Amino acid sequence: MVHTHSPAPRARAAAALRAVRAEVSWAARAARRARQGPGRERDMVVQSLKAALAALLAWFAAAWLLPDAFALMAPWVAVVLVQATVYRSVRQGLHQTLAITVGTVLAAALVIPLGHPMAALVVVLPVTTLLANWPRFGDQGIYTSTAALFTLIPGQADFDSAVSRILATLLGTAVGIGVNALVMPPVYLRSTREAVDDVLREAREIVTDLADGLDEPWERARVRGWHERARRLPRLIRGVHSAIGWSQESLRLNPERRRRTEAAALAAAYEETLDTLEEIADRLVSLTRTLLESAEETDDGLRPGHGVTRPYADFLRQVDTALGAYGRTVTGDDPGGAREELREAVAEVRAVQERLHAELPRHVADVPEGLAVFGPLLAEARRLTTCLLPRDRDRDRDSGQGP
Repeated sequence: MVHTHSPAPRARAAAALRAVRAEVSWAARAARRARQGPGRERDMVVQSLKAALAALLAWFAAAWLLPDAFALMAPWVAVVLVQATVYRSVRQGLHQTLAITVGTVLAAALVIPLGHPMAALVVVLPVTTLLANWPRFGDQGIYTSTAALFTLIPGQADFDSAVSRILATLLGTAVGIGVNALVMPPVYLRSTREAVDDVLREAREIVTDLADGLDEPWERARVRGWHERARRLPRLIRGVHSAIGWSQESLRLNPERRRRTEAAALAAAYEETLDTLEEIADRLVSLTRTLLESAEETDDGLRPGHGVTRPYADFLRQVDTALGAYGRTVTGDDPGGAREELREAVAEVRAVQERLHAELPRHVADVPEGLAVFGPLLAEARRLTTCLLPRDRDRDRDSGQGP
């Protein structure tokens, strides 16, 4: 019997390699943006450093004030409480302290009548796991069980050790909240402006890469890379949603009055941009999916030729220009001038899109099977053009100007 090697393992290995390459590429872009200037990537670095600072301060304070056996609790709590906003740090700090206190007290109270830590653990774990669902704990309820484990497993479940653990928790909570509130409060770090810029920058990079690569020989791996990048856009847009929520939440308990005023203005101004960003992302996902399906066809005749890809690349370059103008209307220093620039850019996009609509059907006569590709390309061109128009009209109407 002749054995043939199945292509499945090789295909899985190739898919895994592509996934690794995509993640490495994403990480490299994130590192490059963190070096270049302020942005979401640099914010992540700053928050990470703040968490490390909080843990170190809590460790030193606990080692100085408490027995060594309980010093771990303070940095463990502190590092968790460097949250997106000061308010969230305070809220989670209260929930976590309550949960740890309840778990510690239950464990210490049960070990006395049961006489052995492991016997107490068998009883206390089901109770604390059930208590974790109590709404008063928020999303920190799991710490009731972990606190009971830390109390019982070392075998020091007496009154003094329970008090020391609770004091370490309070110390870690105070340090974590203090570092988050006093060292670059997170209203600086969770900028809605930067989150919107991230989405638009990534969308423009995708569009530019598409325009540059359409007229070159298609490689499935490259087209798949376009599609994977486009599929990441909704995740960045969820970051805009979160940033708006963080901006609103950062108004509470934040010591910086000027930043509170700025956050309130940003939240109101950027809420309306989400629909446009989501529509742009949907269009790019659909467009790259069409190109990916075409690239994976075994019949090369179904792939668009130069007569299609060249004018389509010109169209995408005009879309890139319009996206840049749209971004400046949202986050630029001169939104009025940017709106005029956007009108001109969108008018040019419409003109190129109309030429596409007039010219591309001629290529279907030469390759009738290509209608399955040409049709979606034309549809996505029209939708990409349209998604930039409504906001422009709304702004004109609000400002009393004509189109």
